[in-house]
Amino acid sequence: MKVAATTMVLLACVAVLGACGSQGIQVAKTSPYYRGAVLFRDHCSGCHTLSTVGAEGSATSIKNRVKTNGPNFSIRKENVEQVLYAIRNGGFSGAIMPENIVLGDDAQAVAAFLAEYSGRQAQKVPSVNITLSTK
Repeated sequence: MKVAATTMVLLACVAVLGACGSQGIQVAKTSPYYRGAVLFRDHCSGCHTLSTVGAEGSATSIKNRVKTNGPNFSIRKENVEQVLYAIRNGGFSGAIMPENIVLGDDAQAVAAFLAEYSGRQAQKVPSVNITLSTK
């Protein structure tokens, strides 16, 4: 009963906070990823950040972090399999994300959208070739 009540409160928070962010969806309505962007905004933006949809749900500092703050997908890259796993299982840590927050074709649409648009603001670290001596 306590888990059900907590889940309902979290879903209500997601719905209320889902409208946060002033940028709006920056995916063309004709894009195959648009539906996933709308679903992400509606179901995930309360806890996750992704600039493509104007979502600002992640903590901006360790000082103001709360346990409902999810990963910042503007900088964290995901693939379809990782997203589907997280959706089915309530994230990777099982701490707070509701399991199966979207289902079926909706889950596939969110996964495809995140795989395409996540990580676009990640810092690029220059690579350095290192030659080891064989002596």
